[in-house]
Parts: sequence; structure tokens; C-alpha cells
Amino acid sequence: QVQLVESGGGSVQAGGSLRLSCKASTSTYSTNCMGWFRQSPGKEREGVASIYTDDSDTYYAESVKGRFTISRDNAKNTVYLQMTSLKPEDTAMYYCGAEGTCGWVYSGDPPLHRGQGTQVTVSS
Repeated sequence: QVQLVESGGGSVQAGGSLRLSCKASTSTYSTNCMGWFRQSPGKEREGVASIYTDDSDTYYAESVKGRFTISRDNAKNTVYLQMTSLKPEDTAMYYCGAEGTCGWVYSGDPPLHRGQGTQVTVSS
């Protein structure tokens, strides 16, 4: 079982930046694809970004393209989400996810492994 632990959420004003981190307890096929999804009350789950172990096929939701950057440090089993130019509509609980492939990010389905989430709140 892969354990995922997120950190780095918080409250910022619009235009600000935050960096989320997600550390996996191990490196297996199940962590080949790591990424982030978010959910807020009354809204559907949205896949935000994903990245494969070899940094291929990096994906971003249209809503965050040009503002968010995903990266990973395989030596540390950690994936990062650098968020800039934050908007109030980015407010949500952000969850780290992991699976062998990244289909869950594109479809909005829950990943096989997920963390407990970290809250991001952006005020106007």
C-alpha cells in the first residue's frame, strides 16, 4: 500500500503563490504516475496536473495551464505543484494521487492511491 502525505497548503491573496509537496512512502509501479486533483464543495473533482516517473506526458488542466507547474524528485519519492498567479477559483482541497498510469487525472476519477489532502484558500 502506498502512503501519500501532502504539505504546503495555506491561505494567500489572489496573485500569490504556493508550493505543494507530496511524499510517497515507496516507489513502485503504482507511483509511476503522480499528480494532483482538487475538489471544493458543490464542484466536481478536477484533475489538475500529472507527471510520469520519466517526466514524460506532463498534463495540466486548462484552468491552470501557464500558472501551475508540476515536477518530481524520484530520489525523494516526492512530487511538487508550484502554483502561481492564484485565483479565488483555485480555492479547494488539493489531493495527491498515484497510479501506474495517469488516466485518473484526465477522467476525473479518483486515483488508486490518494493522500489526505491539503487546503488551499485564495482570497480576493
